[in-house]
Amino acid sequence: MKLRLKRRFNKLEGEINMSIQEAEISKKYTLRQLLKFIIPSLIGLLLFVIPLPWGGGSLTIGVGYLAAQFSANFGSVLPTFMVYVVLASAIITLFSTILKPTFILNNHFLSDLFIVKPMTLALRCVSALFAVSVLFSIQILGLDYVSNPNTGGVVVNDLFPVLATWFFFSGFFLPLLMEFGSMDYLGTLIRKFMRPLFKVPGRSAIDAIASWIGSGPVGVVITDKQYRDGYYTTQESSIIAVCFSLVSLPFAVFIASFLNITVSFVAFYGAISLASLVAALILPRIYPLNKKSTDYKAGVKVQINEVVPEGKSVHGWAVENGVMKADQAPNINGLILSGLKTVADVYFSLMPIVMLLGTVALVIAEYTPIFKIISVPLIPLYQLMQIPDATLAASATLVGFADMFLPAIFIKGSEYEITRFVVGALSFAQLIYMTETGAVILRSKIPVNFKDLIIIFIERTVITLPVIVVIAHMIY
Repeated sequence: MKLRLKRRFNKLEGEINMSIQEAEISKKYTLRQLLKFIIPSLIGLLLFVIPLPWGGGSLTIGVGYLAAQFSANFGSVLPTFMVYVVLASAIITLFSTILKPTFILNNHFLSDLFIVKPMTLALRCVSALFAVSVLFSIQILGLDYVSNPNTGGVVVNDLFPVLATWFFFSGFFLPLLMEFGSMDYLGTLIRKFMRPLFKVPGRSAIDAIASWIGSGPVGVVITDKQYRDGYYTTQESSIIAVCFSLVSLPFAVFIASFLNITVSFVAFYGAISLASLVAALILPRIYPLNKKSTDYKAGVKVQINEVVPEGKSVHGWAVENGVMKADQAPNINGLILSGLKTVADVYFSLMPIVMLLGTVALVIAEYTPIFKIISVPLIPLYQLMQIPDATLAASATLVGFADMFLPAIFIKGSEYEITRFVVGALSFAQLIYMTETGAVILRSKIPVNFKDLIIIFIERTVITLPVIVVIAHMIY
């Protein structure tokens, strides 16, 4: 009896101490400081994480709705605009790199953006040539490989408008998610789950959600900035970029409709999510991710602090981290300047890479038998797993490395819905494709190279395919 009373007393004493600690935390901050943490964080979560039926339509995040509305009104001019952006990037870079004008040299941001190595200069010039040839239907060396609607045309007419709008709004609104404490707050709360499962900090969950519900490339941009700011180690940033940056939920709706998937969309996206979860559990523990350095980026001050000090509650420490981060956030002018820099960096340095790598990958897929040849070993595997149209499914499997939409195009003609289901879901779970996510990762400071991307693409295919097939056989 005495022991029971003592336990109850100790429990009550602990609850009282926790309440006192949290009350003390609240006393540390003024109402203004708390609101500076709460209001921008909520807006950021609504824009990037929490899906709502914006405009009375299907569930999507706020940035996705803004991008869709902008595309609906200005989508017809975006391909031409982005071609001229790529052309301007090449001209300004050529001028700056060769002549090194004083106004460029004296500006750290402009010098990093436009004074580049010879390889980058050549890349931007070739990319500009590709973009102009697509816009004006000009054949290069008498061939239409680049200007074909199924190669360079896909990049200019389909990818450029999407990327231009997503990155424009993301560039200006990302600070609401990253600079005002929401990542620090939630990261502290869920660290104990993320670290043992995926070997990453708790704050990475926001990267993952922003990718899954919003846009994979936006998730990579978030991860890249967190890595450069000292919140992720080399290994952590690599894991997050190639495990969590999935293609968005709205695009999954489109693919399911395109492939005429008649089963519930929940089943289709559930297969994608479960397979991706399994991959995220396994990949950090195998090569090449398990060999990445556990150090932070050289020369960067380590800023992450999710470990709860002794004597403080988890929630109290999460609030403290969030408020302290928000208190250091820039003012409105600083946010606008940061947004302009982010958008300029994406438009002038990333878009040329997307143009070049995306076009080359699509030319290889369209005009060469390479993907069909290397996919031959997969035919017996699909036959073993009792998936109809095994030859067609095998060809569609590896072509996803070039572009995420290609597998859907390849498999659309199959009369078997189970085959369309498997290939469609797999194309999402593979995650690495060079027209978008792969190009963004290579452009970032995240230390994942082209060889790593090939290996991880193969590993993701091997890991996720059986999971998706099992689910497919349970449904059909």
